[in-house]
Amino acid sequence: MPRHVRKPDWLKINFGANERYTETKRIVDGHCLHTICSSGRCPNIGECWGRGTATFMIGGDICTRACRFCNTKSGRPMPLDASEPANVARSIALMKLRYAVVTSVDRDDLPDLGAAHWVATIKEVKAAAPGTALEVLIPDFQGRDSLLDMIADAAPDVVSHNIETVRRITPLVRSRADYDTSLHVLGHLASRGVTVKSGLMVGLGETGKEVEQTMDDLLANGCAILTIGQYLQPTHRHYPVHEYVSPAQFDTYREVALAKGFKEVESAPLVRSSYRADKHLDVARG
Repeated sequence: MPRHVRKPDWLKINFGANERYTETKRIVDGHCLHTICSSGRCPNIGECWGRGTATFMIGGDICTRACRFCNTKSGRPMPLDASEPANVARSIALMKLRYAVVTSVDRDDLPDLGAAHWVATIKEVKAAAPGTALEVLIPDFQGRDSLLDMIADAAPDVVSHNIETVRRITPLVRSRADYDTSLHVLGHLASRGVTVKSGLMVGLGETGKEVEQTMDDLLANGCAILTIGQYLQPTHRHYPVHEYVSPAQFDTYREVALAKGFKEVESAPLVRSSYRADKHLDVARG
């Protein structure tokens, strides 16, 4: 039985609030809008909503994969909701967001793995909220270039795909996803001129050397933006936390990543993929 690792004080969450956060929450609650910020109990919801950013999930709430780090439900998804792209776009416009992130579950059950639904959502958001910058956090689409090209052609401001963990640990925590496939996704999109971003969890048992190797692999595949955050075990059924990485080590990872050549790096215990995502637009448009 894995040992229990006590959660340190630096992982205490302060949700905070300001006028922008309060207004965003009022709109979300009043219109029954779905954001991954609230449903995923993101520790940064106060800061992000206060900055005018939010993250939406499309494709339903049931994933066709069952990764050992993720708390999203897995199983057989419902059919896609054809009205969802327009509804998400209206939500973003209603919330008057400066920066929106859209993500999704994996839809391996669909012939195009959900790519056309993604394209429809991007187009609807750009039409309904032209003043909102858009980042998409996509699944791997099984590494199929034709599907990745559909995303690139839709022209979101930033495309993110998470490598999640180092090569050695990938088969232990990711169900159907593959380290090299994720690198291919990033590399192919970068070759299309897209600004690409990736996220890495630590505390799963990786070594510092492995983290640096992952940085090198991401850079070699055109990744410009990197987020690094602490893995937090969702339930006792999920992969256990091996260690809680110190804030000082996160600072070191950020310094190393920037020195290696990343244009923007967010690295801290509570950092998640969409944390301070609006800062990354300067990289995309630089």
